[in-house]
Amino acid sequence: MRLLLASTALLIVLPAVAVAEDPAADQLSPIIVTGETRGYVALNSVTATKTDTPLIDVPQSVNVITRQQLDDQAAYSLSDVLRYVPGVTVGQGEGNRDQITLRGQNTTADFFLDGVRDDVQYYRGLYNLERVEVLKGPYALIFGRGGGGGIVNRVQKTPQAGEMFFGSRLSANSFGAWDLSADLNAPLGEAAAFRLNAVYEELGNHRDFYEGQRFAVNPYVAAELAPGWSAGLSYEYIDDDRSTDRGVPSLNGRPIEGYREQFFGVPGVNRTTLEAHILKARLDGELAQGLNWSTTALWGDFDKVYTNVFPNGAATSQTGTVPLAAYTDPTTRENILIQSNLVWETTTGPLAHKILFGLEYGDQTSANSRRNGVLSNPTFSLTSRVFPTVTFPTLARQTESTVETVSAYVQDQISLGDRFDIVAGLRFDRFDITGVDLFATPDRPFSRTDEKVSPRLGLIFKPVPDLSLYASYSRSFLPRSGDQFLSLTTVQENLEPERFTNHEIGLKWQAQPNLIVTAALFQLDRTNATTPDPNNPTLTINVGETRTTGLELAATGNITDKWQVSAGYAWQDGVLKGNDFIRLAQVPEQQFSLWNRFEVTPRLGLGLGVTHQSDQFAAIRTSSAATRLPGFTRVDAAAFYEVSDRVEVQLNIENLFDADYFPDAHNNANISTGAPLNARLTVSTRF
Repeated sequence: MRLLLASTALLIVLPAVAVAEDPAADQLSPIIVTGETRGYVALNSVTATKTDTPLIDVPQSVNVITRQQLDDQAAYSLSDVLRYVPGVTVGQGEGNRDQITLRGQNTTADFFLDGVRDDVQYYRGLYNLERVEVLKGPYALIFGRGGGGGIVNRVQKTPQAGEMFFGSRLSANSFGAWDLSADLNAPLGEAAAFRLNAVYEELGNHRDFYEGQRFAVNPYVAAELAPGWSAGLSYEYIDDDRSTDRGVPSLNGRPIEGYREQFFGVPGVNRTTLEAHILKARLDGELAQGLNWSTTALWGDFDKVYTNVFPNGAATSQTGTVPLAAYTDPTTRENILIQSNLVWETTTGPLAHKILFGLEYGDQTSANSRRNGVLSNPTFSLTSRVFPTVTFPTLARQTESTVETVSAYVQDQISLGDRFDIVAGLRFDRFDITGVDLFATPDRPFSRTDEKVSPRLGLIFKPVPDLSLYASYSRSFLPRSGDQFLSLTTVQENLEPERFTNHEIGLKWQAQPNLIVTAALFQLDRTNATTPDPNNPTLTINVGETRTTGLELAATGNITDKWQVSAGYAWQDGVLKGNDFIRLAQVPEQQFSLWNRFEVTPRLGLGLGVTHQSDQFAAIRTSSAATRLPGFTRVDAAAFYEVSDRVEVQLNIENLFDADYFPDAHNNANISTGAPLNARLTVSTRF
């Protein structure tokens, strides 16, 4: 019913916004600007500086995965996307959410949608995206709190002026999963358009008892209201129902071998559901020559439940037993987020300025509870493999909280002729959390207010127009309530936020019009650092100060007119500062990826990719008993054939040589198994 009402409201709005006329609207172009791309190459970003800026002029490491690359690699999740971005490791997320580690900093909340915070724990789809941006380093000036190692920003497809088109994709893989998606763009008069993206998925993978469905629909209307003024209104509905799976346990400090498909939950009980409504409105306008204003407002309502039965420790032996634990965890969240920016382009003598003034307001209300499970048998036998039964009688947590944030920031991008640029700015954040622990007896209220100033400074030197050398300094912070505002203990209420400080030098070279090469050296220090206790992941421990140092290299674009690449390499060293024995979780020392697309004939293309990741620790190593995930190399391949100008058939082969590997983990006892060799066949149409 809510979906029907929201869709009806959008249809009522359409005639009202279709009245503007613009004689230039007969060319296909986005009404809401999201950034220019050419194949695998992105030339600019409106996220990294909150201004439309060429990426070569951004003093920060940025990886962009364009729509063409998403399609060529048959990516269906952020995990699929980020495995080809060195410097990022994908976490298991307890089998119910996106979770990543960037530059040694683990997060479930540093996700954004068109530059606006999207921090709820869930799986994000790709069906309605134009591209995915990975911005590395803690830049609170742009992102606000969190973002200790960087952020992931999803850029939404927007209505296009001047042409009607319809695209569809039908895809199925060898595990029995399939999906159907559609993309419709329809002009509404001469200066408005409507776009509708939708997807239905039947989920499946190599794991026993895994199943699920996801449905999502995203109508979006945009219009040129007057010369220099545009508006957009987007609504997304998501319904996700799937099995939860925390993978396999460890044995003797390594993932247990020989159980790639074995499920360690309870069939029919391990389940997560999500119903989400996300409404986004945006208004852009030119107030005067060189003075532009934009405001984005986002309302989100999320209702999520996940129930997990999972390995709660290491296996006793290869054919012994595995301890189990269980809980069920419902969460509701309502987000109201408003972001307003004013960009003023002016000159003072020989200096050119692009000055950003911004305000943000956020109101996020959360309610969460947890019930621990009671199992008929608290261990799972690796010989009999009989699943226990489970009930959830015991309340273990119940909290309600409200977070209110107010932020103001200013940034100046200064050009000193054609060779020198400076990016400098400050941001003030007020973070106020109030809540109540309803599990305590009596109810225990909690609250804390943090006020922080976060700086950013970048220096850019361009010896030639297509080459930039940069140095940058930036900071961010994370309040003690963590990613999801679940609670504040009496101790945490008195602790300062965690702080992240990044020093970085790098270069960006546009070697050809469609080929960009980048390099970055960085040092990221985290003070007042916390991490899940490797011996009891439900608890958080303070570890002091950590340091991650690293090198990142990337090359993206056309080597020739028939050969596109997306390549990257990362070396990282993440440790407790002053104690190299204590290693950060899920920070492999070496990562390498290379994806190629070759145009064999005008209608036939071939793809070949390889990813390599050296060994990593599943949780922070504080003792010799830590679990180590072995390194691996995986090869992927693809073939593309244009049956006609409107129909393309695509075959993707994942794990071509059937490598046995463990790509990620949640902790020492919950380790994901990599999928064996499998295929996905896709048929795409466009009219």
